Amino acid sequence: MYAKSWQVIKDDSKKTFEVCGQADNTNHFTNSTYGMQKAGMNVSCITPPVTNQTISKEKIKIIGYTVEIGLHDRLLKHHRELMMKSMEDEY
Repeated sequence: MYAKSWQVIKDDSKKTFEVCGQADNTNHFTNSTYGMQKAGMNVSCITPPVTNQTISKEKIKIIGYTVEIGLHDRLLKHHRELMMKSMEDEY
């Protein structure tokens, strides 16, 4: 059985982050972040456990970073654009 973890994506270029939600299994989240990194994007993710101190996502703070609502969607869109461009370049 997995413990619940927060899914936090960080844009290391702009020093912003977004708490995307909770999950028992974070494999898909971390793998998609790795795909973004492999495509050349300066992003990272963390999956801290849900604890009494971090029971709500508003309590999660990352030193030196500010919250950006919609960051994950923006990064996914940019990653899709990069993948489409690389596929077009191959043909």
